[in-house]
Amino acid sequence: MIRGLVFALLAGMLALPAAAQTAAPAPATNPRVVLETSAGRVVVEVYADKAPITARNFLRYVDQKRLDGIVFYRTVKVADHFGFVQLGVQNAPAKILPPIKHEPTSETSIKHLDGTLSMPRLAPGSARGEFTIMVGDQPSFDADPSKPGDNLGYAAFGRVTEGMDVILKIFDAPTSPTKTLQGSFKGEVPEAPVKVLTVRRLPAG
Repeated sequence: MIRGLVFALLAGMLALPAAAQTAAPAPATNPRVVLETSAGRVVVEVYADKAPITARNFLRYVDQKRLDGIVFYRTVKVADHFGFVQLGVQNAPAKILPPIKHEPTSETSIKHLDGTLSMPRLAPGSARGEFTIMVGDQPSFDADPSKPGDNLGYAAFGRVTEGMDVILKIFDAPTSPTKTLQGSFKGEVPEAPVKVLTVRRLPAG
């Protein structure tokens, strides 16, 4: 009987590592953010695991409520269901944060596919508070080291998981043939820009 008890105790001790292993916490999921707009609700997953610098920058704008009240101010329509919409703080002094290091798609492996959330820029490392959402796959925005010159593309960092129909509604809305923004984007400025009411993180889980 004593031998049986000793064996049972030893078996229980040997089982402890396996039990501890199965009880390990699950890996953290990527943050999700909801944009409540005048055209409807859009939910995006932010790839903090693959593009930590760009994701952290976006989440700073979200958490500090700097995106509340902005608009979708640009629509680039190359063809039906092919182009992108752009939103952001438009360099407003009260909303803008410092520029961030560029994370090209060659490092993050996030491609500019339909619904991808990305950061436009001028020179690499100049991106701040402007964001684009792809309509249709846009491989021309991916980094391509085989090309000469500035070949680092845009910094993709998330994707739309709910509300792509809202993005298409924004994309399909009329643009003005004459309006510009500080002399730029002629033919790409919406007649009635869609307003972003609030931008908030969704609870994890």
